[in-house]
Amino acid sequence: MTIPQPQNPLEQLQENCRYFEYTQAADPIGSGTISKLPFANFGSELHQTGGTRIIPLDVSAQLNCPGPATSPALCANFVRILAGESLATNFNATSLLFFVMYGSGHTAFDDLTIPWQTGDFVVLPIGKDTRHFADSDAAFYLVHDQPLLTYLGVKAETQCFKPTLYTAADSLRELAAVQKAAEAVNRNRISILLANKAMDQTLTVTHTLWAMLGVLPKGAVQLPHRHQSVALDLILDCAPGCYTLVGPQISANGQIVNPTRVDWQPYSAFITPPGYWHAHYNESDKEAHLIPLQDAGLQTYLRSLDIKFVLPDGSVSR
Repeated sequence: MTIPQPQNPLEQLQENCRYFEYTQAADPIGSGTISKLPFANFGSELHQTGGTRIIPLDVSAQLNCPGPATSPALCANFVRILAGESLATNFNATSLLFFVMYGSGHTAFDDLTIPWQTGDFVVLPIGKDTRHFADSDAAFYLVHDQPLLTYLGVKAETQCFKPTLYTAADSLRELAAVQKAAEAVNRNRISILLANKAMDQTLTVTHTLWAMLGVLPKGAVQLPHRHQSVALDLILDCAPGCYTLVGPQISANGQIVNPTRVDWQPYSAFITPPGYWHAHYNESDKEAHLIPLQDAGLQTYLRSLDIKFVLPDGSVSR
């Protein structure tokens, strides 16, 4: 009979130690040790048919991280709920935001009943048993930060804000006012940012999430910009001729070098990787609307957002 020998306590403390010469480990993304966030498109056909369900927009295999995940910190989903049915969600997340692409119903969260309809945004704190009820066929674009918590190995337990409803009527009214003012001064970007008074430092919709409702006028070009937060873009309405150009570098005159083109489709979504320059174009004769959701609440608090814009003269903002 062999009696196992107890492991030396020092060996247990040291068994995971590794050491690298600086240049071998200082840039794991550049060396390929950790993968870059990929481009990905997710078409509207994913949520237009089929039964009540959650459809994760999942690139976790490319990221080599536990899934589902659409970025290292966020998971975007299409959610489809048939009329008269309901769907339960319970994510280990500090923040959950959904935009109602179409339909109407309500969400039961704790002791609250939150009504919603097409065009509304609903924002919820920590992961709780939540049930969504549809009065008519409905579809959401839903984003939460569970991948971040999975990476950190933590459980969401503290509510950092109250459940909040941003109605379509209110957000469209605010956007119309901004658009009227922007047209008077020829402003390049026409959009509103959703904010929560609890986020008085970051001015964002939650402490991790950033959300924008924007309009791209007919014939307009939104000059390139970049930031260190991922952008999970949802296209709302658009005509053929609307697209985004994306690439990691810009030329001396402010043009994106060898860009990837993403043609817009209504109620489709795509990923803009962090740090990539991107510009939006509307070559149609109709307005287009989009909703980018980002982890910029977290990036802003960390002081790492580093947003920059190409100016009309081709220079870059500081």
